[in-house]
Amino acid sequence: MLKFAHFDVTELRLVYTTLHAHLLDHPALMDADFLTELQSWLQHVAGQDGVDVSDHGAWDAWLRR
Repeated sequence: MLKFAHFDVTELRLVYTTLHAHLLDHPALMDADFLTELQSWLQHVAGQDGVDVSDHGAWDAWLRR
């Protein structure tokens, strides 16, 4: 999971939200280890920022800030 630590979080959010927005167009992304690992890392960082990642609205707001 730490493999994403040296990347800018703002850029990682952009990559994640872009990929996530295209899941229906590219269903293979749902099973991609990269997307799963990226999501886990971002949820970890969001949690450190005090975000309850189980709250979809809070998670989404954090991703888009």
